Amino acid sequence: MKLGLLIIRVILGGLFIGHGTQKLFGWFGGHGLEGTAGFFETLGLRPGKQHATAAGIAETGGGALLVTGLATPVAAASLTGVMATAYRTVHGPNGPWLQDNGYEYVLVIIAALAAIVDTGPGDWSLDRALGTELSGPFWAIAAVAAGIAGAEANWRQSQQKAVPAPAPPPAAETPGAGDPASAGAPA
Repeated sequence: MKLGLLIIRVILGGLFIGHGTQKLFGWFGGHGLEGTAGFFETLGLRPGKQHATAAGIAETGGGALLVTGLATPVAAASLTGVMATAYRTVHGPNGPWLQDNGYEYVLVIIAALAAIVDTGPGDWSLDRALGTELSGPFWAIAAVAAGIAGAEANWRQSQQKAVPAPAPPPAAETPGAGDPASAGAPA
């Protein structure tokens, strides 16, 4: 499993780095921050630029952590959060099958992330080299739960109605204001 875990981490993490940099910088045929922000607005993720930035950072950073095998539960939580948001906003209503733009791919990614955390990132990881590995069922469940909870909090925040700024108080009336005779003319 040494090689297998490395391959899974590198492919999955690398693809997330690609998705994140598409959002943030427009790399790999992406739409960049402005284009992604506009799309997110249509999904109900408002303000779109804030959510696009957060998703891009979560994917790029989580993907980089996964590739290197560092802070693996944090990587899994970050990427699970992005996938849970994709489920809610795009894939969930379409049923399970991918050909209908359904959620099977989202669930496979979340399951793979949980499996990586459960088994540990493997011998060829920074977590193992540094002695910081957190693995096992508790950490797998915690990572998935944290990702889903973060996605839910993100969604609820995006659905809050913007509160308009209070109107400035009316200007104080100055005696004689507007009276041409009092505008510096000698009395």
